[in-house]
Amino acid sequence: MAILSALAALAPAADKTLIDYFRPIPVRGRLTKEAWGADNVLPRDPDNGLEDPTIKKWCYWDGQILKGPDGKYHLFASRWDQSRGHNGWFGSLAVHAVSANPIRPYKDQGLTWPNNQGGKGHNVTALVLPDKRYAVVVSETRPGDVFVSKSLDGPWEQLGSIKVDANGFNARDGRMSNVAVMVRPDGKFEIVARSGAIMISDDGILGPYKLQGPSIYAGMPGLPTRNLEDPVIWHSGGLYHIVVNCWSERKAFHLTSLDGIANWTNRGLAYDPTTDFVRYQDGTVNHWDKIERPGVLLENGHVAYFTFAVLDVPKDQERGDDNHGSKIIVVPFDGVALDRDLGVKR
Repeated sequence: MAILSALAALAPAADKTLIDYFRPIPVRGRLTKEAWGADNVLPRDPDNGLEDPTIKKWCYWDGQILKGPDGKYHLFASRWDQSRGHNGWFGSLAVHAVSANPIRPYKDQGLTWPNNQGGKGHNVTALVLPDKRYAVVVSETRPGDVFVSKSLDGPWEQLGSIKVDANGFNARDGRMSNVAVMVRPDGKFEIVARSGAIMISDDGILGPYKLQGPSIYAGMPGLPTRNLEDPVIWHSGGLYHIVVNCWSERKAFHLTSLDGIANWTNRGLAYDPTTDFVRYQDGTVNHWDKIERPGVLLENGHVAYFTFAVLDVPKDQERGDDNHGSKIIVVPFDGVALDRDLGVKR
């Protein structure tokens, strides 16, 4: 009986999904209503993540954190002139920000590669390479361009552009949009882009990546049939994970696979901006209108934090030179518990 009781305590509730593992955000100083933004995101902590506190210069988007050997946290993101409104992202530039704390505050260090197309870069993500160099990958406004450096502080050199081998499948599924890339435990590189098709490279970060089949989203029970974007991919707890956002439903979904290629399972709701999952330790809740571009920071093999690009109003209402804008937030996450519970399930 004692053994059965212990197993029952480990088993998660039947309706528990990834959204239930987000943890309250610690407050650095105090929450304030003096920050920019609509009432639905006030009061809030302007020091969380990366933002322009005056909203007079920049809107920020994307966001991927890497921890450096010096113990500092390096956030790679994109920014554009706020006066252009949200559609200014078409001309966004890749930037690098640093913090002594994984949550706050990140200080913008400027353009990541100022002498390469004026710093142009969007869909910014970053990773550590097997040879211990660092890589930053940009897509959508550039064709899967990869920049590398021996230091997180740069300088960054363009290594090249990602190549894709259609491998007998639809070449359009290999388009470099919303690219998420990881180094697999077996040393291969894996990409999932907006299309939802899995791509694998046996020959370094530039590829060529071979398409492994059509979109993994097609026909998946419980998953929207269109408007899926912004996937993030990682490996933890013996599983490959993808979180993908549906912009029209304003919800994201959590998928898992044992090999990262086939037999993906929809585990249910990952996050939803209409719920109370972005909350502070005192119980205050922020309801950002748009929560997109998820990124993850792993510690000791488990997700410890999610980053999100957030916007306080609908995109067509962010016109520039107003009190609205976008920034990157960092939300703590109990990845140890998630991996434990999914281990019991499978």
